[in-house]
Amino acid sequence: MAGWGRVREAAGRLRRGWLPVVEATLAATVAWILATRLVGHPQPFFAPAAALIVLGQARGQRMRRAVEVVLGVAAGVLVADLVVQALGPRTTWTVLTVILLTVALAVAIGASSVTVVQAAVSALYLVVVSPPTESLVPFRFVDALIGGAVAVVASQLVDARRPLAPLVSEFRHTFEELAGVLGEVAEALDRADDAAALAALERARHADAGVERLRGAVLAAGEALRLNVRRRRHLGRLRSVEGSIRQIDYAVRNVRVLARAAVTLTRGPAPVPAELGGAVRTLAEAVRSAGDALAADLTGQDAVADAHAERADVAALAAVQVAGRLFTPGQTLPLAMIIGQVRATAIDLLRGVRGDDDATVLTRVDAAVAGPGH
Repeated sequence: MAGWGRVREAAGRLRRGWLPVVEATLAATVAWILATRLVGHPQPFFAPAAALIVLGQARGQRMRRAVEVVLGVAAGVLVADLVVQALGPRTTWTVLTVILLTVALAVAIGASSVTVVQAAVSALYLVVVSPPTESLVPFRFVDALIGGAVAVVASQLVDARRPLAPLVSEFRHTFEELAGVLGEVAEALDRADDAAALAALERARHADAGVERLRGAVLAAGEALRLNVRRRRHLGRLRSVEGSIRQIDYAVRNVRVLARAAVTLTRGPAPVPAELGGAVRTLAEAVRSAGDALAADLTGQDAVADAHAERADVAALAAVQVAGRLFTPGQTLPLAMIIGQVRATAIDLLRGVRGDDDATVLTRVDAAVAGPGH
């Protein structure tokens, strides 16, 4: 049974990740075909290898990695050629010298680990497997160029028509997950259920991964837009979103602290104020609306984005106002922490969605805490 369980798990992973498998296989094969039939190289090892190396990088870094792979091959070929001319091929001293010089050169110029490895592998291949000659050396560079170019093109085919779609989806998922955490915290506070609060805290601890995926999606979208001439006008929207991610990161951390304080409060002897769960639930509504606003802004739906931003604004300030009424002398430390994190999260949402400066946001939040008539 355990064996079948592992097989099903492996099949599930393959079902979810089939696209990169197909992408890598086709790119490597196309690179091989182009190198053999277009260039006429009889052993184009570096063409499919370069394609696989580039596609192995995260989206958003592939264009840069393609350039690094080509430069790494060029450096490795140059070093191997010089060393073989001086020491001869396939000797221990040749291998040692080639590795030492190639890696030292790559490190000295500040190359990434990908470039260092590619340069060393290229040099070793030429020294050990196929010593460089006048006719073969240029082919290695061309092979790497073909493989890198094919990989970059292949990585853009899926998102060519809608390069921002994966980023929009990631935004919605990240905000929905954060709102879900707050919803669970609110339910736990309503019932003073410490087990439910612990479950919400565990979920909150995984929210950081969403922010990292969001950063990766921004890089990938930027790369796709730069390679898509007709859609480069969207780069301005992307730059505005990059500033919002920092505030989202802060909000995620605040929610995690809030969830931890909720665990302490529900486990303690002090009663949980009846309005506290409602304040957290309203904050969850603000988070959802903020996510919808940023997603609509990315897709160019300005009117829809403004409407969602207004709802996020109203809900965030309402949450702060309700929580502020609970800030009375003698409250417990966990309660004070939750109230403080509701306020801090609302500030981050307002900064992320509206883009107002700190002074403006703090003035509006303080006015909400004070309530009408103050």
